[in-house]
Amino acid sequence: MDVQENPLDGWNADLYQDKHQFVWEYGGDLIQLLNPRPSERILDLGCGTGQLSQQIADFGAEVIGIDSSPKMIERSRANYPHLTFQVGDATNFHFDVSFDAVFSNAVLHWVKPPQAAISCIKNALKPSGRFVVELGGKGNIQSIITVLQSLLTENAARPPVDHPWYFPRIGEYASLLEEQGFRVIYAACFERPTPLEGHLGIQNWLKMFTQVWLQDYSETEKQELYQKAAEKLKPMLYRDGIWVADYVRLRIIAHL
Repeated sequence: MDVQENPLDGWNADLYQDKHQFVWEYGGDLIQLLNPRPSERILDLGCGTGQLSQQIADFGAEVIGIDSSPKMIERSRANYPHLTFQVGDATNFHFDVSFDAVFSNAVLHWVKPPQAAISCIKNALKPSGRFVVELGGKGNIQSIITVLQSLLTENAARPPVDHPWYFPRIGEYASLLEEQGFRVIYAACFERPTPLEGHLGIQNWLKMFTQVWLQDYSETEKQELYQKAAEKLKPMLYRDGIWVADYVRLRIIAHL
């Protein structure tokens, strides 16, 4: 396999595994859509710390997990040493053998341009292969984005920086797949309010998922932003003592 390592690894694998279990816990439903079968060869694209790779392997499939973060790959190998995990870029990976399916949960909204990832996925699949994906859909975490953008524009000393995510509409993403030869056989977009763990849930979420966006800010500046954001978001996202993120998810099954 040829891979290109991501030089910017802002991921905290410990924080991800300890405080953001919902990422893979919700992914269990997606595995039902994948319907892995014994002896199938399946690629887990953006495997994180490996929990969903193991669940797929439990069905008897041969699984390879790739992630752009060396820290995530190190943790996934420690968690599941019997499985194969490798560092890989979703827009620039190649395997010498083909897969029956490519599976991706909560990853491809980080990947730009989306066409490059779709091309790699197509090239990795067998002629009859399938692609099963969940990513953030249009409107995902809109409250969080709006508040952070507002806070960042208040700092006149820094030019505003747009958020790093790609949250498409159903038709937009389905069209990108169809342009590269996929047949979309299932597509759904739905709101999924997502509880965050603990009274610092939103701060931990921001610390986990905004490192790329805030890479030019010092740790002190980030902490100040997290605190101000939590204060502004509390009337919108804090319910009955629990932080609830305003997630919108897009799920698609596509075949070649």
